[in-house]
Amino acid sequence: MKTSIATVSISGDFRDKLAAIAAAGFDGLEIFEQDFVAFEGGPREAAAMVRGHGLEILLFQPFRDFEGLPEPLRTRAFARAERKFDLMQELGADLLLVCSSVHPEAIGGIDRAAADLHELGERAAARGLRLGFEALAWGRYVNDHRDAWEVVRRADHPNVGLILDSFHSLGRGIPPDTIRRIPGDKIFFVQLADAPAIDMDLLYWSRHFRNMPGEGDLDVVGFMRAVMATGYRGPLSLEIFNDQFRSALPGLVASDGHRSLLALMDRVKRAEPAVAEAVTPLPAPASVDAVEFIEFATSAAEAPGLETQLSAMGFTRAGRHVSKSVTLWRQGGINILVNTETTGFAHSAFISHGTTVSDIALRVPDASATLGRALALGSKRFSQATAPGELQIPAIRGVGGSVLRFVDGISDLGRLWEVDFRLEKNAPGPSAGLARVDHIGQTMAYGEMLSWSLFYTSIFEATKAPMVDVADPDGLVRSQAIETAGGALRVTLNGAESRRTQAGRFVADSFGSAVQHIAFAADDIFAAAEALAARGFQALAIGKNYYDDLDARFGLEPELLARLKSLNLMYDRDAGGEFFQLYGRSFGEGMFFEIVERRGAYAGYGAANAPFRTAAQRRAARPGDMPRI
Repeated sequence: MKTSIATVSISGDFRDKLAAIAAAGFDGLEIFEQDFVAFEGGPREAAAMVRGHGLEILLFQPFRDFEGLPEPLRTRAFARAERKFDLMQELGADLLLVCSSVHPEAIGGIDRAAADLHELGERAAARGLRLGFEALAWGRYVNDHRDAWEVVRRADHPNVGLILDSFHSLGRGIPPDTIRRIPGDKIFFVQLADAPAIDMDLLYWSRHFRNMPGEGDLDVVGFMRAVMATGYRGPLSLEIFNDQFRSALPGLVASDGHRSLLALMDRVKRAEPAVAEAVTPLPAPASVDAVEFIEFATSAAEAPGLETQLSAMGFTRAGRHVSKSVTLWRQGGINILVNTETTGFAHSAFISHGTTVSDIALRVPDASATLGRALALGSKRFSQATAPGELQIPAIRGVGGSVLRFVDGISDLGRLWEVDFRLEKNAPGPSAGLARVDHIGQTMAYGEMLSWSLFYTSIFEATKAPMVDVADPDGLVRSQAIETAGGALRVTLNGAESRRTQAGRFVADSFGSAVQHIAFAADDIFAAAEALAARGFQALAIGKNYYDDLDARFGLEPELLARLKSLNLMYDRDAGGEFFQLYGRSFGEGMFFEIVERRGAYAGYGAANAPFRTAAQRRAARPGDMPRI
C-alpha cells in the first residue's frame, strides 16, 4: 500500500516539504492548495519537482462549499471546480477532495447533494479525473461518514467515491465498525490523524491538536481495521494540523509520520489477520527483559568524581574492557560503564554534552529481530569499529542522539561480560541494596516529546501513561511515562517549555543531552538510605514544610513520618500501593540519581512530589554553581 502525507502537515516552503517527504520514504503526497499557491513556480514546474523526488501527487485538496448551494452560487461552484480541474491536469493529479459544505446558504438533503456530485462526477470523468467526498466533522449537513457514503451511493457515478478521515470519524465518536459496510472499491482515499483526548470545539481541536497515529488517544487502529476489512488497498495518507509540527524541522515530522504509518499498519495486521497479505510484515514489537547496562561518557579528569559517586551508592568496580578505557561498576542487577576513551562516539558525546549517558543497552528476547524492527521503522543503524574477537552489539541511534543497543541470551551476545571485559576476581564490596534500574528520566524540548514517545512505543511492546503537568518553580514541565510489559523498561519523558525550569536549564546547559536522571530500585529503601548515608552519599535535603504537608495529606503514622524526614525520603501512594523516593544532589550540568521503592502495585513515578523536589534542587545549587563531578 502506498504511503502519503499532506503538505500542510509539515513546515517549510514547497521545496522543503518535498525534500523532507521524499527523504522520509513516502510514496506520494497530498498537495494542499495553499502550499501550491505560495509556490513561486507554475503547476508543471511543481509536478516536475514532485516527480524529481520520486513522488506522486495522490490527491489535490481541498475543494470547499460545493454541494447544496442555491443559484447563482451553484453555478459559481461548478465554475470554481472547472478551474481546479485545469490545475489538476497540469499537476498530473487525478483525485480531488471535496469536503462537505459549511456554507451558510447551503441547502440540506442527501438527494440534492448526490445530484450535485453526480453532475460534478460527469465533468471530472470527461477529463479523466475523480472526486472523493469527505464528511467534515463540523459540516453543516453532512458531518458523519455514514451520511457521506449515502451521498456517494446515491450519486451512483464511477468517478465519485468516498474519502475517509480518522479524525473526522473518531473525533465525533462514530463507531469505526460502521465503515465495514462500505464497499472497498468506493473508498477512494484514506486520511489518518490521531489526537489527544481534549473536550473542545471540534474545528479548533482539529486545526491545532492533531498528531501522528499512535501519538494520541483515538482508536486509529480500530478505524484502520474496519477500513482494511472493506477490501480497501489504496493509499494511506497523513493529514496533520498541529501547532508544534508547524514550527518543527520538516525532516523530523516527516520521518515520524512515516514511522507512525508503518507501526500502525503492523498493529492492524496483528489484530486483523485477514488483511495481513496487504501489509509488509515487520518483526513483532520487542519485549524487554532488563536494562543490561548504562554507559557514561566522561573524561579521565571527570571520571574519578563520577566513580566516587558510584562507590558512595554501593557500586563496586567489577571489571575493565579488554581494549577500551571503560570500567564496569556493578550492584545487584545493575551494570554501569564509565567510558573515558579519547576517540569514538563516547568521546564525541562527552565533548558535546559533558559527562553524559551515551549508551543504553536493553536485554531483549532476540536482538537481531529487535534491530530489524527498529530499522524497518526508520531508525538509523549505529556501528563502531571493534577489536578482533570483541562482540559487535546491534545498535541504533536513539532519540536525543544517544545509542540504544540490544543484547540477548540466544546468541554470543549472552557472553558479553566474559568476552568484552576482564572481570575482577575480588569479591564485591558491601552493597547498599540497589537491585535494578527502575526508570530512566529523559529530558527534551516540549516540542519533541511526541517524537520520543513514538520512537519507544513503535519499536517496543510498550504503553504510554497520560501526560501530566509538573510545576517547576520557574514554569511547567510536561511529563509522560513509557513502560514495557512487566516494567523492565520504564522511561519518563520530560518536556521543557521554558529554559528557566530545571529541565529547560539541563537541555540548554548540556546542549541536548538526553538522560537527566537514573532511578535505581531498592527492595528496602530505608535500609538503602541508611547504608548510603554511611557511605557518604549526599542526599538532597527536603524541607520541613514538605513533611508537614505530607502528614496533612496522608495521615501517616508518626514513626513513619519521622523516619521519612530523618532520611530525606519522599512519599506517595495510589490505589495500588506506596512509593518512596530518595534523591542525590545534582552534578555536572544537572544530572542526578534517584533511589525508589515500589510497594504493592503502585504504578506512578511520584509526580505529586516533583514540584517540591525541583524546589529543593534549586535551593541546593544556585544557577552557575552546579557541583562538578
